[in-house]
Amino acid sequence: MDTMTLWHLTGWEFAALAFAALLVGFSKTAVSGANTVSLAIFAAVLPARASTGILLPVLIAGDVLAVLTYRRHAHWPTLWRLFPAVGVGVAVGTLFLVWADDAVVRTSIGVILLLMAGVTVWRRRQAEAADASRASDASDGGGASSRSGRVKARSYGVLGGFTTMVANAGGPVMSMYLLSAGFRKLGFLGTSAFFFLIVNVSKVPFSAGLGLIDGRSLLLDAVLVVFVVPGAFLGRWAVKRINQRLFERLVIAATVVGGLQLLLT
Repeated sequence: MDTMTLWHLTGWEFAALAFAALLVGFSKTAVSGANTVSLAIFAAVLPARASTGILLPVLIAGDVLAVLTYRRHAHWPTLWRLFPAVGVGVAVGTLFLVWADDAVVRTSIGVILLLMAGVTVWRRRQAEAADASRASDASDGGGASSRSGRVKARSYGVLGGFTTMVANAGGPVMSMYLLSAGFRKLGFLGTSAFFFLIVNVSKVPFSAGLGLIDGRSLLLDAVLVVFVVPGAFLGRWAVKRINQRLFERLVIAATVVGGLQLLLT
């Protein structure tokens, strides 16, 4: 069993995990994908494989708060389009975790973080071009019904399922898909909230079967979840006030630093 307990942590390590948990709550109700910073912190403080299992219940707590906040704004046709491909990605990610040891998982998380940072930079640069096509994209409810739209949904779904299973890093992938589909802020947050709640809950049996979640890890989660709540309230307050551009720059910088730290450790 490769889990960690509260008693293994120093004061500074616990403070880092508490901050990461607060950031999870904030990201779920304000800036989806910002929890890649939390992922880097968890993987730096804890063993890489164990960090994915311990972070999962913290993410689910944030998902529940996000659903309660934005439940009226979800677009279910988009969700149903994504789920089959996401299931394939989760299955592939589970097989990868069965094969990979802690060093491989740690390196993989670092690479995924750097790739997701690159994806985020690309997404921001494409935002202006996407604005011109959003009106036509939004006319079908937030996702294309054409063959190209189905291919895009399947591609993003598989990649999102794999990255969320291996590293809980599906946020940037799904963010890019939802933005490219023409979602505005509330529709984006509502659809994303239900998507990750359902996907993350479905991952629990896989993580438990891999030995990444047990009673000891859940005790640590129970303490960390306390910090998710104020983060979610802070995000709800900030979502209309935050300087999105500056915050995304900080998230990208922190994600790159976290990814490099994992690769070089």
